[in-house]
Amino acid sequence: MSGRYIVVEGPIAVGKTSLAQRLAEALGARVVLEETEENPFLRKFYENPEKYAFAAQTFFLLSRYRQQLELAQRDLFEQAVVADYFFAKDQIFARLNLDSDEYALYQQIYRMLDARTVRPDLVVYLEARGDVLTRRMRRRDRDYERRIAPAYLERVAEAYRQFFHHYGDSPLLVVQSSDIDFVARPADFDVLLKEIRTVKKGVQHYVPLSSRGTR
Repeated sequence: MSGRYIVVEGPIAVGKTSLAQRLAEALGARVVLEETEENPFLRKFYENPEKYAFAAQTFFLLSRYRQQLELAQRDLFEQAVVADYFFAKDQIFARLNLDSDEYALYQQIYRMLDARTVRPDLVVYLEARGDVLTRRMRRRDRDYERRIAPAYLERVAEAYRQFFHHYGDSPLLVVQSSDIDFVARPADFDVLLKEIRTVKKGVQHYVPLSSRGTR
């Protein structure tokens, strides 16, 4: 796994950061985390989405791009890198939250920046049911997320499903994570790590045995 650039993605509260940190520790990799708390418009967005959507989205886009530039300038073969976000996912939230004129302007900026970003060697996409996302979000209890309605979480989750249904730029592992806990149950993480190590190309799905009777 040395030298690989692995991205963990998925909707709000699915467990991206937790898994990225566990993976980095297990693989001896550098971890790159999204700078969510540094966005000064995020809380304002959840209070007034129409007014602050473009500002919040643009801040995230530029923040992620700066991190991507740092990755591009490093010798990735020195050490594996695990990130808890995928630069291309920025488009998912832009489509959901911006009006047509804002989105057209956003797309111009995005296309210029995307050309200079690093493509991951593997994307791990975490799926989870809406009720699970809501429970996990409430459990972590971030003050600015208390305004997020379950309906919005469902919209985000569906947008992710559509995005990754058509994704083919990197090897992809789709993980049904509703019924596993890779933080509290080490065995769950160990099995998932083995799955991650096996992905070489194309799309691979991991559905834990405990999930197969619930879908």
